[in-house]
Amino acid sequence: MNATPMIDAQRLSLMLNELRLPTIKHIWADFAAQADKEGWPASRFLAALAEHELAERDRRRIERHLAEAHLPAGKTLDCFAFDAVPMISKAQVMALCAGDGWLEQGANLILFGPPGGGKTHLAAAIGLALVERGWRVLFTRTSDLVQRLQVARRELALESAMAKLDKYHLLVLDDFAYISRDQAETSVLFELISARYERRSLLITANQPFGEWNRVFPDPAMTLAAVDRLVHHATIFEMNVESYRRRTAQARRTGAGRPAAYTTPKVLETIRDNQDENDELASDNLNRH
Repeated sequence: MNATPMIDAQRLSLMLNELRLPTIKHIWADFAAQADKEGWPASRFLAALAEHELAERDRRRIERHLAEAHLPAGKTLDCFAFDAVPMISKAQVMALCAGDGWLEQGANLILFGPPGGGKTHLAAAIGLALVERGWRVLFTRTSDLVQRLQVARRELALESAMAKLDKYHLLVLDDFAYISRDQAETSVLFELISARYERRSLLITANQPFGEWNRVFPDPAMTLAAVDRLVHHATIFEMNVESYRRRTAQARRTGAGRPAAYTTPKVLETIRDNQDENDELASDNLNRH
């Protein structure tokens, strides 16, 4: 009496393996028992299995895409200090994180600003949000990617390397203006920009405005052509704020002291007296020598 159900279960397991439905393979028995107990119609039972299979596939896909994205850890929108960068609209950033419009059109996003202003954090956070919505993203320092592409060119494999990058809906090039001006480097970088133009999106962080990009592309014609392609379909954020790292360091240095609003006249008088004594001691020591 018990042999037939066991054989059926084993056969079903094999069929689900063949159909590549691992989640249904693991959950169908529990769901079947619940369906029998509660009297589910067959359509509800089948729909429940399919929903769980699809949800698990989405989870595994996002997990793979996060692993391949190489995003820096801890850079999320939740911990980005929008109040410290008032020129950036949080609503606009959240709209970009949906990705539906600009990524489908191969548009670009460019973040300008001095070092420490949060460009890398914001770029990584946008990349993370897009991965979580199902888009494929690759985060890389510009200099690292350029070096890899140069190696591919020397090995006559540049076309293949470009094709591999094409699978990413968004390529995040961090520290764009830090690459050197070697002709071979600028040439391969220009080829990358041209290859993705109006097809695949770029997110660039740079500490220099376009007017200074002759340091990246020493050929003026190449500079103009590269900028033209990048800005043709682009959203540009100028994050001209004081370095977050510098602000944090200053806060640490001053944080232990008494806030100015609570300094009393008596305290100020004591400070002045101590300063006068120190000045007198310094003067005496100087006269002795």
